[in-house]
Order: sequence, then structure tokens, then C-alpha cells
Amino acid sequence: MSEIRKSDPLTAGDKGRNRGPSSLLLSRFFASHITSGSLEVAFADGSRERFGTPGSNALDIAIRFADARVPREILLDPALGAAEAFMDGRLVIERGDVMGLVSLFARNAPWEAGASYSRPSTARRLANRIAFHGEQLNNAVRSRANVSHHYDIGNELYRLMLDTEHMQYSCGYWPEDRGGTDMSLAQAQEAKLAHIAAKLALEPGQRVLDIGCGWGGMAIFLASRADVHVTGITLSEEQAALARERVAAAGLSDKVSIELVDYRDHADAGAKYDRIVSVGMFEHVGQPQFDGFFRCTGKMLKTDGVMLVHTIGRMGAPGSTDAFTRKYIFPGGYIPALSETVAASEKSRLIATDVETWRLHYAHTLRAWYANCEANRARIVSLYDERFYRMWTFYLAGAAASFESGAMCNYQIQYARHRHALPYTRDYMGEAEASLLSKG
Repeated sequence: MSEIRKSDPLTAGDKGRNRGPSSLLLSRFFASHITSGSLEVAFADGSRERFGTPGSNALDIAIRFADARVPREILLDPALGAAEAFMDGRLVIERGDVMGLVSLFARNAPWEAGASYSRPSTARRLANRIAFHGEQLNNAVRSRANVSHHYDIGNELYRLMLDTEHMQYSCGYWPEDRGGTDMSLAQAQEAKLAHIAAKLALEPGQRVLDIGCGWGGMAIFLASRADVHVTGITLSEEQAALARERVAAAGLSDKVSIELVDYRDHADAGAKYDRIVSVGMFEHVGQPQFDGFFRCTGKMLKTDGVMLVHTIGRMGAPGSTDAFTRKYIFPGGYIPALSETVAASEKSRLIATDVETWRLHYAHTLRAWYANCEANRARIVSLYDERFYRMWTFYLAGAAASFESGAMCNYQIQYARHRHALPYTRDYMGEAEASLLSKG
């Protein structure tokens, strides 16, 4: 196929002249911004255009706008407008899939190049920012409601999507010396658990707090492989119920307890721990509560204690949460910048003893989850409906693109309250990691 330099009208005649101003503006946008890969668009008036540069290894996507309102909605708020049109069946993908569609746009605007074209209109951006700041005040009641919105939609969905052994709804670890992306999802999640456990510098008999324990995978791993006692806390009733079942099935009820409690209330109860771990929970805390989170964890951590916070992070400066994510996926959530995370922890005199940035690990994980959802499409649609399936896969595709080309990454921050709490060098981490994996 010959190179397409800007746009290629595929439909002869005057149909394209009947497009509204929003369609014409969107066409100009596609023509100027899609340079790698190709996008074929069928507009509501019947006209078609192709944008970009096709190639043997490039994404080649075809979409159709089923009604004339879609271009305007996308221009007003690209992520939300495209998502809702796709969910409603008004943006139809005729060639490729939603992962390919979202990836096509993301790859043409990499964060490293300072590119971005996903910002809403000025008026919509102002409205989103006002709503965002209002939703960030996550008191105990609102936090429970926000968690329920995402995690209490049914354990069956997560069983179909996640690895079956550990049920980890967080970034897997894909080290190249163990196979990299050739690893299975289960292997990557076990590698993640061992990597985190190694950083905790665990000793048999210690008491560990797991904040945001999910379905108990981390707690079970730590108790069985490191011989420690774990208290897992969550705000999701569905998670707590299944986590307790999994703990009992593993024969670890004497070592692991699962509690339905807010971390703030748990801190007020006066509990003290040798180690604290939090994986994929800090994103739900909300910007105004960062200081409070570290005050509470610092209060619960013994003087010689160690804490590991694993969180999605943004590689640039602090920002806000987009309207699609706020409305459909994580209400009250916020992806923190490293600068504001560390600034908040410093106020509680917690020492950041080790910081590791994972750049592409979550992209691989999200693509594995997406593949599992595709394989179980019929079951997911029967549990919910087609609109939910489209919403969920749009979320996974957008998240994967954010890690592959956008500003998202993962941070693992190890903390200690005392400078002598850990060895002077990182050598102990690799040794502990290998030992934990050998016990599987």
C-alpha cells in the first residue's frame, strides 16, 4: 500500500461536504496527528477517509461513527467522548480492536516527546478539575463507597481476568533473566510477590500489615513462604469474603486474618507492626489524604519497622484524574507523582530507603488481562452486558497505552523509620527473592 501523507478520501462524490463542522475539525486533527499507523474512518454521512502511514508492522484500524454527534463528543473530551461512544455502539470498530485503536493514538503522542492530544476542551477541563477536587475528599464513608464501586462488582469477573493462583490485581513483574514477556501471567505475579517480600526484609514470626489486601494473595504468599503473621485489611466486602475462603483453603487461618476496616480506624486502634506492605492501594487514597496516610502508617510501624508502598505513579508533575476514569472506573482515585508522594512521607519522618521505577511491566500485565477478558467475553457479557464489556476493555486498553506511551509507571518505595533498620546495601534483596521463589 502506498504511503498516505495526510488524508485519503475513500468515497467519491460530495458526501464529505455534508459533514458538520465537528467532523471536519476531527478530520483535520486526524490528518495532522496520525503519522505512524493508519486509521480509516467512516463518517455518519457515508463518506470515508484514511489517515496516517500504513506499514507492515504498523497498526491498521478502521472505525465507523454510527451517529453524527460522535465527533463533537470526542473533540470536547477525547477519552470520555470516545469511551462512551464505543460503549454505546455509536463508535464501531470495523477492523482491529479497542486495544489497537487506543494504542494507535497513544503511539502517535508519546509522553517523552512532550506530545498530548487527549486534553478536553477548556470549559470541559475546568469542569473536570472542579469535580475532581471535590471527589478527592475521601473520608471513611466515601472511601468505602468508592472501593465498592470497583471491587464489589463481583469476584467472578476478577477470577476470569486475573491469574488463578494469586489473584493479583496489580502490576506483575517480568524480569528478562526469567523470560520477560514470555513468562506466564501467574509467573509474573509470583515474581512480583517475591520481589516485594524481599524488600520487606522479613524474619520468621514478624507481624505484617497488608493495607488493601485484595483477595489475600500477598498475605497468603508472605505467611506461607516467609513464616510471618499477616493482617490483611480491605474496604471491599466481596474481596474480604473470598480472601477468607482462600486463606482457609491454604490452611493458613492461624497465620492470616482478613479484616474489613479502614486503615485510619486500624491506626486509631493502636496496632503495631514489624512490617507494612501496600500494593495498588495508594492510588485510592486521594490527594488531600496523602499526609494522613503516612501519619497513620508511621504510627503503626515499629521503630525498627520497614514498609513497602507499591503504587501506580505519573512520571511528570502532579495532575488530575480524567473524567472517564473518575466516572466509570475509580471514583475518588488519583495517580500520584513521585514528588508529592515522597513530600508527604517526609512529613512523618519516614526515610525513603529504596525507590524503584517500573516502566513497562504494567503494560505487559494489562495486555495479559485484556487477553483473558477477550477469551472470556461471552461469560463476562452474560454476567453483565455488552456495554459493560466494552467499558471494561476500553479501560484496560487505555491503561495499557498509558504505560506504553503515556505518563504512567509504577513506583516501589521502601520506607524505614530508623536508618539502621536495613542492611547498608541492596544485596540482601536478590538473595531473599531467590530463596522465596525456591519455596514455591
